[in-house]
Formats: sequence, C-alpha cells, structure tokens
Amino acid sequence: MNQLQRAKLIMTRLDEKYPNPPIPLYHTNTYTLLVAVLLSAQSTDKKVNEITPELFKRGDNAKDLYNLGQKGIYECIKQLGLAKTKSKNIYNLSKSIAREFNNIVPKGFEILESFPGVGHKTASVVMAQAFGEPSFPVDTHIHRLAQRWGLTSGKSVKQTEVDLKRIFPKDQWNKLHLQIIFYGREYCSARGCNGTKCELCKELFPSRKKGILCKKA
Repeated sequence: MNQLQRAKLIMTRLDEKYPNPPIPLYHTNTYTLLVAVLLSAQSTDKKVNEITPELFKRGDNAKDLYNLGQKGIYECIKQLGLAKTKSKNIYNLSKSIAREFNNIVPKGFEILESFPGVGHKTASVVMAQAFGEPSFPVDTHIHRLAQRWGLTSGKSVKQTEVDLKRIFPKDQWNKLHLQIIFYGREYCSARGCNGTKCELCKELFPSRKKGILCKKA
C-alpha cells in the first residue's frame, strides 16, 4: 500500500467513525473560539472546557474581556497551566480587537498571528473552524499519527502540515483535522499505541512488528 492508498483508507475509516466531528472546545462565537484555542496550549480541552463557560459569562467579546482586566481574566483561568501568561495575552489581544477592529475578530492568518499568544496553529484552527478557510492545524495528536501512518518524516510540526496538505484533498483538510484528533485521543494515544496496536495502524501496516518512535513536535 503506497502513501496515497493509505491516505484514501484513512479518510474512509475516519469518515466511518466521525462523519461529522464537532469542535471539541466550548465556544459561542469566533472570538470565544480564538480565546479557547489560545487557552488550550499545554492544557487539555477537557480542562479548558471546565473554566471557559464562566469566563465567557463575564465576557464573550473582546471589549468585555478587555474591560474585565488582566487580573479578572486570571481569576477565571488560574487553574490552567501558564495562566499568568495566557491572561496577559488574552487581555492584550482583546484590547487590539476592541480598539482596532471594532470588536470583531479579523479574518486572515497574518493578522491573527500578530496578536499576542496566537501562533500558527491557533490561527489555523480559527481560520478553519470559524471562517471555513481550508487549513490543516497540526497538534500533538496529528503530528504523532501522521508519523505512525507514514505520512510525514515528523521532523517538525511545520513539515507535517506541509506533508498532510500535499497528501489529502484540500476540501477535506478542516474535517480531517478534527477527525484525526478524535481518533488519536480515543484509539491511538501516545501510550495506548505505538503504531502496531490500534485497528487503523494494523490495517495500514499489517506486517509492521516494531513500534514507531515518534519525533516530538
């Protein structure tokens, strides 16, 4: 089975398991999605979803969270890792959106990545899931599975993104991003599989005996 054949099989199996994958982070609009994705850095989605409903009650738009202040934001998110840095970034990006963009999250990779705390992955998620622009955000799950499935060298997250965009149809990127995340959590986790245990790894590489040592992002 060559790489393109594996890609076709992967899409088929993921469509069977996750035909309509939801966005795993609680949000109510584009702004709250941006904030939730920023908060998810080095934190689990589950933990982020536990604290964001209260945060978004205080403010579900840039102006209100800016007015809440950095200390107020921190009090709502202090259970998360890097809470001080995240509260500062949310405060400052909220200030920019409220003052410079009429309280509306702007569309575009370059402008999103110019905001404090917003890297390429965060911008890609917002572009994909809020604006419907074809993107392929690569998180640790996707980076790991792409290596196990023989779709990338795994040298970097950037290279993994390039490789996946080359292999998969553009109109499938946004859905595949979510599908792979869900599959990685449920069946092909860091400790639960090494490229030889989950059903998809075994179907893709039935003769593989040795586990895959994944390169970290």
